[in-house]
Amino acid sequence: MSPIVVLGSLNMDLVVALPHLPRPAETVVGERLQSFPGGKGANQAVAAARLGGDVKMIGRVGSDAFGDTLIRGLGMDGVDTSRVERDTLAPTGAALILVERSGQNMIAVAPGANATVGNLDVERAAECLHSNSLLLLQLEVPLPAVEAATSAAHRLGARVILNAAPAATLPKELLRGLDVLVVNEIEASALFGRAVETHDDAAAAGRAALKLGVVAALVTRGAAGAVLVTATGVSHIDAIPVDAVDATAAGDAFVGALAVALAQGASLLDAARLGAAAGAAAAARPGAQSSLPRSNEVLDVLSKDADWAADILNRRKST
Repeated sequence: MSPIVVLGSLNMDLVVALPHLPRPAETVVGERLQSFPGGKGANQAVAAARLGGDVKMIGRVGSDAFGDTLIRGLGMDGVDTSRVERDTLAPTGAALILVERSGQNMIAVAPGANATVGNLDVERAAECLHSNSLLLLQLEVPLPAVEAATSAAHRLGARVILNAAPAATLPKELLRGLDVLVVNEIEASALFGRAVETHDDAAAAGRAALKLGVVAALVTRGAAGAVLVTATGVSHIDAIPVDAVDATAAGDAFVGALAVALAQGASLLDAARLGAAAGAAAAARPGAQSSLPRSNEVLDVLSKDADWAADILNRRKST
């Protein structure tokens, strides 16, 4: 299996379940406050590790109890945390998450130590990269670090997956040469300046990404599935129906499973199908990292249509 190197954020998620999400100036009384390890970078690292990925995490936390908890949790899931730095000046990042009964959520993030990720962290990531590795990036750390890491990966011949989340506009130079760009509808709208509400809209956004030099684009659409766009055409990946409880980490589960499948040598289409199954399994459970599925849970969600996925997830046992 190709090693997966994740440069990204580590947060402690503080979650309150509510009967409905508040409107501006509205106070809604919810249930008890819960804390879960999170951060898009750490979530995707755990998602990949739980599915058998060989994962190295690069990032920063504070010298505080939240940082202790995050590093310990990653290690328990088999993620190599030897390159996660402790920042003595900034606290560990935190996310404030409101979740309503339908599973929809609102999230506010205080970046903390994530905002200090820079050149030294990029160098630590580059030390792990080579022509057989895969770099996984998101946008919860400073953009210059993402750009520098992408350039380093290109120089070293590593493949790059960018999950352009949270939503942002990005320089064209960053997109050029990306092996896979993953965005949801909101992120695609921000990136390409057009509404993404239908299958055709998602396909158009994907084609716009390819015109800017992206090799493959995936637009995830929640319960409507996902759209994969490559030079050979457009494919639709069906969503897997589940009783959604909390969609907080569904996207991270998708990306982590996608990375594992590609590291195992799967096709992009099968990798996206595995991502959809992992996302569905995560949405059926509360929390961020706590909801991320293991291989057997992904196969359970797929039910009868699981042979191809089992083949991907079991390849590591013979390599």
